[in-house]
Amino acid sequence: MTTRRALLGASLAAGALPCPAFAQQRAVTIVVPFAPGGSTDILSRLMAERMTAVLGSPVQVENRAGGNTIVGGEYVARAQPDGHTILMSSGTTLSINPLVVPNLPYKVSDFAPISLATTYPFAVIAQNRGPQDVAAWIAEAKRRPGAMTYGTNGPTTLTNVAMLMVLEKLGITMQDVTYRGDAAALNDFVAGNLDMLVVAGGTALPVKENRQGKLLIWTSKQRMPSTPEVPCTGEYAAGLEALSWFGLLAPARTPDAAVRRLHGAAVEALKDTRIRERLEKDAQFIIGNTPEEFAQFLRDQEAQWRPILAKMNVQNN
Repeated sequence: MTTRRALLGASLAAGALPCPAFAQQRAVTIVVPFAPGGSTDILSRLMAERMTAVLGSPVQVENRAGGNTIVGGEYVARAQPDGHTILMSSGTTLSINPLVVPNLPYKVSDFAPISLATTYPFAVIAQNRGPQDVAAWIAEAKRRPGAMTYGTNGPTTLTNVAMLMVLEKLGITMQDVTYRGDAAALNDFVAGNLDMLVVAGGTALPVKENRQGKLLIWTSKQRMPSTPEVPCTGEYAAGLEALSWFGLLAPARTPDAAVRRLHGAAVEALKDTRIRERLEKDAQFIIGNTPEEFAQFLRDQEAQWRPILAKMNVQNN
């Protein structure tokens, strides 16, 4: 006869094992280190919807803005490495912050790359009443050195660093005004409180289409297919290009099986026709590479930006 003690022991042993049916229903959270409404948030929500269908379990988005993406980055770096909390990083988080922020509470090695989703240039947008082409912009900036304003996401975000690099190459100076996200900067620009706006395509193209501003230039080596009439920085300085990126990463020490599972879901999401059309329309280059390729990309980013930032003496303020 089965004893009461034996039954209790069997029950406890069963309770110690994960139940696949319940484990599958535990949500994966994509942490976005920006406020809602910007390019990072939009991409994350598009991918979360498709990844939910692929994984058969919920994928949700949580915004943790602050500190030039440091708040969200640190949160994921310290999360349990179980594959249920991942970061949608931008170039600022892991290409720029580790090079310029003293006492940064995370390192690139605190993350396990899953997949590089996209790369993309920035757009420089002027007020409709402002300069209507690059030549006019340069002329006005030289006439009023340091007086014209432009909005970015912060003093050491890639929007800021990219613009500083472009300004240096063009031989002009302007005043940077920083915001906690694209939406806040856009609101101030539309209200007429900024001369220019520096944002990714997801924010820039609706501004152009709604005639709220003039898209002057992309920070790329070649013109973007979505706006063939708009010039690129490579036309004004050989090789001048400043691209940012979006990519998914888990905390370091996340089991390889969990990383591979998330990688497969992310790549499948990026194959979705609706998502591809949206990303291409937003002037993003779709990547979807392997964890190993993403890791090499991060090493290449450090090699690219370290000498540039040292030369520009960019510091976190």
